[in-house]
Amino acid sequence: MPELTRILHVEDDPSIQAVARVALEAVGGFTVLSCASGQEALERIQGFAPDFILLDVMMPGMDGPQTLEKLGERLDLRQIPVVFMTAKVQPAEIEHYRSLGARDVIIKPFDPMQLAAQVRQIWSRAHE
Repeated sequence: MPELTRILHVEDDPSIQAVARVALEAVGGFTVLSCASGQEALERIQGFAPDFILLDVMMPGMDGPQTLEKLGERLDLRQIPVVFMTAKVQPAEIEHYRSLGARDVIIKPFDPMQLAAQVRQIWSRAHE
C-alpha cells in the first residue's frame, strides 16, 4: 500500500479549516494544503500532488461536487481517495456523493482527535 502523507483540504470556513489542519498535522502527522475555495484548490493542486482529498460540500462559488469534477480533469482520482465533509448526511445524500466519485463522507461536526484515524481508515479501505 502506498504511504499517505499529503492531504488537500478544501473548506471555506476558516475555523473549521484551522481545526482540521491541526487535527491532521499535529495529531495525524500529515502534510496539509488548506484551500478556502474550489478555485484556490485548482490553482494550487499541481505543485502539491495530494494523496488524499477532503472536500467541503457547501462552499460559495464552486461547491464540493463541482470542485471534484474539476479536480478530476487534472488528477487521476482513481488513485486519490476523495471524501466529502458535510453535515448533510441523509442516506440519499451520501449515496449521491458516492455516485459522484467520493469514497466516503465524514460528518460535520467531526471529532478533531478522530479525524486522522478516520482518514487512515478510508485510505486503507481504498487500497485493499
